[in-house]
Amino acid sequence: MRRTTVVRVGLSALLLLGTWATAGVTPAAAEDATANATATASNLSPGLVSAMQRDLGLTRSQAEARLAAEETATAVESKARHAAGASYGGSWFDAGSGKLTVAVTRHDAADAVRTTGATVRLVKYSAKQLDAAKARIDALTAPRGVSSWHVDSRANRVVVNVVTTQRRDNDVQAFLARAGQAGPVTVEETATAPGTFSAGTVGGDPYYTGNVRCSIGFSVYGGFVTAGHCGQPSAAVYGWDRSYIGNFQGSSFPGNDYAWVNVGSGWWTVPVVLGWGTVPDQLVRGSAEAPVGASICRSGSTSHWHCGTVLAKNETVNYSQGSVYELTKTSVCAEPGDSGGSFISGDQAQGVTSGGWGNCGSGGETWYQPVNEILNRYGLTLHTA
Repeated sequence: MRRTTVVRVGLSALLLLGTWATAGVTPAAAEDATANATATASNLSPGLVSAMQRDLGLTRSQAEARLAAEETATAVESKARHAAGASYGGSWFDAGSGKLTVAVTRHDAADAVRTTGATVRLVKYSAKQLDAAKARIDALTAPRGVSSWHVDSRANRVVVNVVTTQRRDNDVQAFLARAGQAGPVTVEETATAPGTFSAGTVGGDPYYTGNVRCSIGFSVYGGFVTAGHCGQPSAAVYGWDRSYIGNFQGSSFPGNDYAWVNVGSGWWTVPVVLGWGTVPDQLVRGSAEAPVGASICRSGSTSHWHCGTVLAKNETVNYSQGSVYELTKTSVCAEPGDSGGSFISGDQAQGVTSGGWGNCGSGGETWYQPVNEILNRYGLTLHTA
């Protein structure tokens, strides 16, 4: 592969646009995380921290403390879920306290969850009940005016998002009536319907298939993962310099939005997320899933680097091409050509860009397909540092 710099083969993604309070982390949370922050900071790319400072309004110490607290919360989450048992109602990271909050339906489970280090909130519905309600909505056919739906653990309900201008549409009203019969549902409005972020050939540092430009996701042994809407199985893929890389070995869209491409012909894989000269490249060391509320960053071939937070998981998104299930929603901005790019939290791979609404001038939201699902589906192994 011909390269102008050693980072050209790095993975494409873009960081999230933040919606946190300027303070980011409370003094108490920062103090609690000091020890972990010291250890975490030594493994962080300076570019990751500077991007969080820029996009989230944090100081360097606040960014490092938050990342350390999120690393702890990620480790606590699985233990807390096990401790909660059938009463588990979901979990999320709280930036103010710097801790994981776990919802439970029974008082007798609260103490066991607290011993894991998590904060507890009592709720009416379990995660199993909410997931079942969402599954019933998944079985419905959504009109275009319905943009997405997901389980909101903090609200302890299924949230259905509709486009504001379509709220009174007869088909939307009929869908909402049926969704309301599925279980505990609330309706929220959004300004714009979501769409995918693929683009025609306009240059930059992407990969190309046909006249479509997308962004590389994460390196795996033998290739890389990306978005399914970017190409069909066997389609040829060309790099930023238009030299041949390989072919789509598997692709799924809609329903899912993931794919993988084999790498050869002088190209190779490296465990990094490309910094685009704005920030140094970020090493990828694993794929531990960050909780709702955690910070997340990504870089894409069009909009490059931005930062923000995980807003919701297991959301069904109603694109014009059809619904895609089990996506994660974030406060990121994105633009055409960013599809397939890699979301990363700290040094942990999270997923590949699917679609969203808005742009990086006015802001917006973006969804990603979780990377662990892609690895499991195709039997791939993430290339890590």
